[in-house]
This record gives sequence, C-alpha cells and structure tokens, in this order.
Amino acid sequence: MSVPFYRNTAVRTAFEGLHHEFLEEFHNILDWWTTHMVDEVNGGFYGRMDGGGVLHPEADKGAILNTRILWTFAAAARETGLAHHRVLADRAYAYINTFFWDEIEGGVFWSLDYKGNPSDTQKQIYAQAFAIYAFAEYYALTKNREALDRAIELFWLVEKYSRDRSKEGYLSAFTRDWSNKEDVRLSEKDINEVKIMNTHLHLLEAYTNFYRVRPFAALGDALKNCIQLFIDHFFIPENGSMHIYFDEAWNPKGNDISFGHNIEASWLLWEAVEVLGNTDLQKRVGQVCIRMAEAVLDSAVDADGGVFYEAEPSGIKDFDKHWWPQAEAVVGFWNAFEMTGELEFEEASRRCWTFIKGKLLDPENGEWHWRTDRKGVPYLSEDKAGPWKAPYHNGRMCLEMLHRVH
Repeated sequence: MSVPFYRNTAVRTAFEGLHHEFLEEFHNILDWWTTHMVDEVNGGFYGRMDGGGVLHPEADKGAILNTRILWTFAAAARETGLAHHRVLADRAYAYINTFFWDEIEGGVFWSLDYKGNPSDTQKQIYAQAFAIYAFAEYYALTKNREALDRAIELFWLVEKYSRDRSKEGYLSAFTRDWSNKEDVRLSEKDINEVKIMNTHLHLLEAYTNFYRVRPFAALGDALKNCIQLFIDHFFIPENGSMHIYFDEAWNPKGNDISFGHNIEASWLLWEAVEVLGNTDLQKRVGQVCIRMAEAVLDSAVDADGGVFYEAEPSGIKDFDKHWWPQAEAVVGFWNAFEMTGELEFEEASRRCWTFIKGKLLDPENGEWHWRTDRKGVPYLSEDKAGPWKAPYHNGRMCLEMLHRVH
C-alpha cells in the first residue's frame, strides 16, 4: 500500500450512522455485568457464568477478570458520568485492593477462592500489567492517591523483577516472593517460554494508559522500550505477523499466527507512540501498524466479515471466530482507515461489526458468546463470563468507536 499514514478526522463520517449502536451496546454490556455478576454474598464479583447461563457462585475469582472489570467500569464512569458506573468501579477497586493485593510481597495474586482467600499466589506479569492498567484508569476517574501509589509500586516491581536488563524484554512469571518459577505459562494451551508476546502487549497497553494519566521519566523510558521490543523482536516483516514465544535469549519458539493479537497490536502500538509523543518512532511504528492490519485483512477475514482465530505458515488452522479478535478487529481496521484513508479498512471494520451483531451477540441472555464456528453457530460450552471473559475487549471496542466516530 503506497498511501502514507496520517490521522484524518474527515473520514469519521463513514461510521457516524452507527454511533448510536455502539453506545447502546456499551450500555447493554455494562448492564449485563451489573445485573448478573455482582456478588452480594461474598463481595466483589462472581468468578464465572458458563455458556448456558448458569452462574457458578463458588468459582475462583481471577485477577484478570477483576482488573478488567475495574478498568471497564472506571472508563465507563469517566465516559457516562453515571453514578451506578462509579459505584461498580469503586466496588471493583475496593475488592482488588483488599483481597488481591499481596500486603507481604507486593503485587496481585493470580486468583482467589470465592470467599476471597488466595488460591494461586503466583505473580504473573500479565496480571500485574492489568492491575496497572486498571489502577491508572481508576486514578483518572477518582484522583485516589492510593490507587496511584499502587500503580507506581506495581511499575517498580515489574521493572525490578521482570525486566531483563542484560538481554532485554520481560520475563513472564514468578512465585509469590518474586523468585523464578519453572512453569511460567499463562494457561495450559501456552508454550512454557519465559518471554511471550501476550504479556509484552499488555505491558505496553498498561504503560501507555499509565503514562497518559501520570507521566514520569522512568515510565516514559519503559514505554519507549516496550515499543522498541515490538518492532525489533516481535514483528515479522515478511508476513506482517508477530512471534508469540521466545526463550530468554530471544530465540523464537513455535510459528503460530494469532490474528487477534496482530490486529490488536496494530492499534495499541500506534496509541502508545502517540501517547509517548515520540516523533522519531512514529514513522517506523506507523509502517509496522499498517503492515499488520494489512496482513490480517488479507489472510484472516472470512466472507461474512468475521476474523479467523489462528493460522500457521501453511494456512488457517482454526476457523472459529472468537469474541475478542472480532472486537479488536473493529478498532484495529478502523484505526488503519484513520491512518491511511483506505476504504478497504473502513469496510472491514464495518463488516466485522455486522458479524458481531448477527452472530456473537446473545439476543436472549445478553452479552457475547465466546466464539462461533465458521458458519456463525455459537458454542455454548465456553464461559459467558469467567477468568478470561470480561467486559474489557467488547466494552473497550464500544468506547474506542464512540470516541472515533462522534
């Protein structure tokens, strides 16, 4: 594509007719979580509702679910100004601060039992990143000094224990006392390698949000370093994708292609360099962002507008359409449209939103299905809400599009 990238506000008109749809869906998502997932018995939020709509009140409560809930309702309260969104943000913050925060070693636990007792005390950097992301957003809403102090403390813990000063990058996971651990996987499906794209992507996201809210020199340096890691190590120019796993010495492991992470990174990287305000990096980062969006558009979009889940060098290996890559594709393609003015990106964003409305939204029980098969038939065997299913990807999609098309 020969068109240079630029931020063209004139192209906003293409989605203006759908502004009310994003606003309505944003409130639908927030209302569902308010109605179904508030735990009035043991505090905070329930840990799981399955795909059939059955609540599991004694399920563990995960750090990722709870920090994403905090970010979502804090961001919502800032956007809407509605008191009940602020109440839910306050509730999420109080629960995380009281139960997830490790008063002895610092940082947040991976999970609690349903009564709030630690059940997995490991320190996944992925979880620390989401806590920074959420605390920064809550601070932006409330100017609560304690929330700011938590974010600052987490930043320094990550920089002290996780950042590899000799070989660069961030190590993935530690024991409760920040000692090294053998199994650093986020989940059973991951490869047990110490440097993973997913953790770095959400550190990038967290540092970006924190720097936007409360910039300071060390944070700016760390954010610039994260951006540099993506363009120097993770990005693969030949196919516009990213390496997912590395060993400690930056030797790539595996060759899977994650379309959702690629399109998500394409706009998070551009957001990061804009927030940082580093003009020297912008041209190079912009080219990487457009290349990744192009690659997803060329390789991952089905005839119905949905985005496939995963590929390998020989072709698509998972034709299912999971909820979160669709949400990220709406934003990522729209961002590429803003950067280039190319109408094929606008069309891809619009068609993916149409797919979401027709296939992923649950008209009977609310919220979004976890995924559909290639034909758009939803699976009901996976969570409607749970350790990995929160109002963050779809809620953020709505917020981003509301800001971009008003």
